[in-house]
Amino acid sequence: MHIIIVGAGLVGTQLARQLIEEKHDIAIIEAHEERARHVSNRLDCIVLHDEGNSINALEEAGIAKADALVCVTDSDEVNMIICGLAQRYPGLLKIARVRNDEYVRRNFQNQVEGAAAMGIDFFIHPDVEAAQSVLDAIEHGALGNILSFTGTPYELGAIDVLAASPFDGLLLKDFRSLIEGESLVTLVERRGKCILPTGTTKLQAGDRMYLLAKDDDLTLGFKLAGRPEKPIHRIGIVGGGRLGSLIAGGLLNKEKRRPGEKARSFNEPYDEAGVPRGKAHRGFFSFLRTLVPRSLKKVIIVEQDYGLCKELAARFPDALILNEDISDESFIAEERIDDLDLIVTATEHQELNIITAVYLKSQGVARAIAMVSSAGYAAIARKLGVDVVIPIKSVVIDSILSKLMGGGVKGVHRIGDGTVGILEVDIKTGSPAEGKSLKDFHLPEGALVMLVNREAEDDFIPRGDYMYTPGHRLLLIAKNGSEMDIEKIFGRPK
Repeated sequence: MHIIIVGAGLVGTQLARQLIEEKHDIAIIEAHEERARHVSNRLDCIVLHDEGNSINALEEAGIAKADALVCVTDSDEVNMIICGLAQRYPGLLKIARVRNDEYVRRNFQNQVEGAAAMGIDFFIHPDVEAAQSVLDAIEHGALGNILSFTGTPYELGAIDVLAASPFDGLLLKDFRSLIEGESLVTLVERRGKCILPTGTTKLQAGDRMYLLAKDDDLTLGFKLAGRPEKPIHRIGIVGGGRLGSLIAGGLLNKEKRRPGEKARSFNEPYDEAGVPRGKAHRGFFSFLRTLVPRSLKKVIIVEQDYGLCKELAARFPDALILNEDISDESFIAEERIDDLDLIVTATEHQELNIITAVYLKSQGVARAIAMVSSAGYAAIARKLGVDVVIPIKSVVIDSILSKLMGGGVKGVHRIGDGTVGILEVDIKTGSPAEGKSLKDFHLPEGALVMLVNREAEDDFIPRGDYMYTPGHRLLLIAKNGSEMDIEKIFGRPK
């Protein structure tokens, strides 16, 4: 695919790097001269120092032959305008990152009326994507980073192996002696490197293993690793800005998701009545509805800005709003912040989020979730003992990649050090893999089928005699750069 990326910030640069690894043809447009020069020296692609809303720049980047346009500048308006300028090119997939809720609301209304806003195919809202990750983590007791997938009860949990735990020194061929249910250790992180394990792989203290299992078995895995589930009665949110408000809204929303029901995207199409096709009617941002723990008794929001506190109090009458500085130690003791079951640090300053989460855990808060910008800070926060770390940029990149892959690839999730990903792939009729057995049909090196998801039947972890069947959805783990090959294997021949 020929893909044009407008904006060479952290998201644009990392997205380009991953797409280049996957053998895509990339062109980047960046208005800032120094940033354009920096990216040009580090990435093997075309880099133009120009304004993205220039037709000449778009044409020089090859928009006439492009398959997709991704606009990730710092300005919502510029991103939308560029997509609007590109409407003249038929068949072009247009993706815009936006942060303004009102633009997303207008897109919602346009979908109801059967038209995309300014011809934009997908809106990527960073705060919404990050908030949903937080709510998914809370749904599972904030035990650790957990990935949920569409239409399956299986989830992927990142579990740290502690010294003297039952996992320390365990050969994976003996894993069933601890967890009898259907489960699979899909990846092991060891001293900064990712290992695709076999039955002879021995777990060691300090490893982080990624366990694919159903909810109860995943909870058991965390328990055996020394992280038993604890009831969550009181949740504190530090930062009442857009991200903190979205998290609070998801927690306090009266209409909750049913067990097994997945949150939907705000890009989902609607029928004439404004109802998501094939689903019951839901309001704007209802994709943030979550299975909040039944024992939840109180949500506390700590925000330093007085004006914002007044807005939060009017919007969330069931929450306790505290106009305080979280770094004030006396305030923490007076308001019994140290008695919380979970703290979510969601300010705009990632260093403050990490420090606050670590400090409050040291003061007795049972669980902590910290929002950070990049995967590098996420690794630091985990080392410092933060239970769940959400790298917002990585979440956004995964969302964009999922939209770009198209075809049979329905989801992309980077895990570990970012060199390995989980793919959700549909098997198409007429694909090269159709009718072949798992043991006889070889995937690209480093790729492994973890799970088979069948719409009307139980999901299962496949054995060697499984036959690839159209209509089934696969969960695969694969190294970066193999996505296009996998899409060709399971997609419909062109």
